[in-house]
Amino acid sequence: MRFDRPTARGRLRRRYKRFLADVVLEDGRELTVHCPNPGSMLGLDGPDSEVLVSDSGNEKRKLRWTLELVRPGRSWVCVNTARANEVVREALDAGRIPALAGRGRARAEVAYGEGSRADFLLEGPRGRTWLEVKSVTLARGRVARFPDSVTARGLRHLQELATRVAAGDRAALLLLVARGDCREFEPAEDIDPAWAAGLRAAAAAGVEILVHRARVSPAGLRLDRALPHRLEAS
Repeated sequence: MRFDRPTARGRLRRRYKRFLADVVLEDGRELTVHCPNPGSMLGLDGPDSEVLVSDSGNEKRKLRWTLELVRPGRSWVCVNTARANEVVREALDAGRIPALAGRGRARAEVAYGEGSRADFLLEGPRGRTWLEVKSVTLARGRVARFPDSVTARGLRHLQELATRVAAGDRAALLLLVARGDCREFEPAEDIDPAWAAGLRAAAAAGVEILVHRARVSPAGLRLDRALPHRLEAS
């Protein structure tokens, strides 16, 4: 997935009111940009971090620019959570997720559960596979962790995936680690113990837990190798 809009680099001044961020571009312009991340961005909102923003080119949009990447250290991190689905869609279409190979064609945003929409539904001769995708941006050392804040919605998704397995379908959760400096994954039990417990319950019910790292650069994102995971936090 390559960024399809012009981008510019700058420095983060602050992130606030959840979906707003102030940045200063390399050319000196000061902008308030859209921050498309509903989480806490723990460890990623430090002032003066290098950022990459994209330009919609739409002067009528309330916030023309969007925060895409943050580099708090040596590695870029994608904080635009919508990009995770784009990366996974591209990988599904190219058959680059071995655990989901042969599951059939993927449709996006399919209604299921209690007013929810699955990120993808794969349908083929082997039946149906419901797939939820989560963007992982938090790390402790080389360990990727999710979530970075309490997520009742994320817990509901786990429960709905387990319900689909009970009904005879397959279901999977794909955690896309949107940074290149992690080697494994574990749930952030100290942040959201209910989600961590829900993850273990979903796995016990037959939901497949998949973790892949993404290669992240100012050019875009690409699905990288699968990472090992622990269901119990260390």
